[in-house]
Amino acid sequence: MKNKIALKLTLYFSMSLLLFSLIIGSVFMSLFKDQTVQLHQTEMEKRATSIAGTLSTLLSDSNISTETRSNETGRNGMGNMGGMGGGMMNGMGMGGMGGMISGMGGYSSYLQFLDEIAMADVWIVDESLQLMTIGHMTNRQINYADLPADANQVVKEVFLGRTTFSEGFSSLLTTPTLTVGAPIKSGDKVVGALLLHSPIEGTKVALRQGAGILALSIGVALLLSLLLSILLAYTFTKPLNRMKKSTLQLANGDYEAKTGVQQKDEIGELASAIDILSERLELASHESEHLEQLRRDFISNISHELRTPVTVIRGSLEALCDEVVTDPDQVKAYHQQMLKESISLQRLVNDLLDLTRLQNPDFKIEMSELNLCDLLSDVVRSAQNIARSKDIVIKTENEQDPFQCTLQGDYVRLRQMFLIILDNAVKFSPPQSEVLVTFTDQVLSIKDIGVGISSADLPYIFDRFYKSKNEQNISGTGLGLAIAKQIAQRHNIQLTVDSELGKGTEFKFIFSNPLLLKG
Repeated sequence: MKNKIALKLTLYFSMSLLLFSLIIGSVFMSLFKDQTVQLHQTEMEKRATSIAGTLSTLLSDSNISTETRSNETGRNGMGNMGGMGGGMMNGMGMGGMGGMISGMGGYSSYLQFLDEIAMADVWIVDESLQLMTIGHMTNRQINYADLPADANQVVKEVFLGRTTFSEGFSSLLTTPTLTVGAPIKSGDKVVGALLLHSPIEGTKVALRQGAGILALSIGVALLLSLLLSILLAYTFTKPLNRMKKSTLQLANGDYEAKTGVQQKDEIGELASAIDILSERLELASHESEHLEQLRRDFISNISHELRTPVTVIRGSLEALCDEVVTDPDQVKAYHQQMLKESISLQRLVNDLLDLTRLQNPDFKIEMSELNLCDLLSDVVRSAQNIARSKDIVIKTENEQDPFQCTLQGDYVRLRQMFLIILDNAVKFSPPQSEVLVTFTDQVLSIKDIGVGISSADLPYIFDRFYKSKNEQNISGTGLGLAIAKQIAQRHNIQLTVDSELGKGTEFKFIFSNPLLLKG
C-alpha cells in the first residue's frame, strides 16, 4: 500500500485530536453543568429571598393593621373587650403563622398569585412541618406523611435563618426538582419557611443543547483537522517519495539523479545528504572508470614491457642454441643484448614490488637520523652521470646550513625518490639545457625547462601505471612518480608539481617542521 507514512500520520494526528477533544469536551461539560446548576440555584435563591422578604413585609404590615383595629375597638366599647380578646386569643392560638393568615387580606391576596409571581411551585410550612399553603402547580393534596426524609432538616435550617437547597422533593413531585428554602420573618422572628420548587428539566434541556453544540463543534473541528492532517501528511511524504525515487535511481547506477528537495529542516538536510552522495558516487564512478582504464593501459603496457625483452631473450637464445649465430663477436653481442633485457625485466619487477610494499601500511621503512644536504649531494652526483649523455647541466642552490638540515628518514628510499624526479627532469629536458635544484626554507625544488605536462594529464601523474603519450616516455613503466609519492607520504613530505606545456615542470618537496630537525 502506497503512502503508508501519510496514512499513519493522519491516523495518529486524528486520534490525538479525538482524544484531546473528548478530554476537553468532558471538562467543558462538567464545568458547564456546574455553572448552569449554580446559575439556576442563584436565580431560585434570589426569587425565594425576594418572595420571602415580600411576605415578611406584608406580614408585618398586617400585624400593625390588626393591632390598630383592636385599639380602636377597645376605645369604642370597652364592654366588648372580653369577647374580642377571647376571639383574638383564639386567632393567635392557632400557632403564630396559621392564625395570622386568617385575618390578613393583602397577605392572602398575594398568596393567591404566588405561583405566577414565583414562576414555580411554592409551599409555606411552619416549624412543625404543617403545610399552611401549597401552590396551585401541585396536582394533589400533600400530607405530613408524604414529605421526604430530609424535609425536616431543610425546615430546621430555614428556621435558623438560613437559605438552603435540596433535591429530596423530586420523588414527591414526580419530577426531578430543585427546592430552595427561605425564611419568612415577622420582625426578627422566623414564623414560616418558604419552599420554592422548580423542575430541573429546563437545566437538563440547557445541558443537552450545550452538549449538542459542543458535539457539533468537535465534529466540525475534527473534520477540518482530518483534512488538514491529510494535507500535512502528504506534504510531509512528498519529499520522502522524491528521495526514494532518487535513491532507487542511484541504486540502478544513475549517479546524476538529484532529489530536487529544498527545505530548511531535517528532511531538507537528508535530501542534501542524498544529493551529496549522488555527487560523490558520480565522482567515484568517473574515478573508477579512470582506474579501470589505467588498469587496462597498465596490462597493455606491462604486457608489452614484458613481451619485448622476453621475445628478444628467447630469440637470441634460439639463435644461439640452433647455432644460427656462430661468429664470436655476434655471440657476444647477443649475450649483451640478453643481459640488457634481463636488467630491464628486473627493474620493472623491482618497481612493482617497491610500490606494493610502500602502499602497504604494515610495511616498515627503516628510519634513522640523516643529513639531507649530504643526501642531495649524493643524488645530484648520480643524476649528473645520467645527464651527461644529453649534455644537461644540473645546478644546485643550497641555502640550508649543512649542520642544520638533519631529519629522520630512510636514506635509501629518500635517495630513490629524488632520483626518480631528477631522472624524469633529465629525460624530458632537451639536450644542452639545465636542471635547477634549490633548497631553501625547508622547501626543495627540482625544476626543468623541458616539454612540460598538459593540464589534462597533470591530475593523474601520481597514479600508478599512468604514462604520458610523448615519445620521451616510451621506455617508462608509469610507476616512478607513484613510488615517489608513496615515499614522500611515508616521510610526511608534501610533494607538489607545477607545470606548463612547452615551458617546463617544477616539483617541490615541502618538509614539515616536526620532521626537519634544526640545530
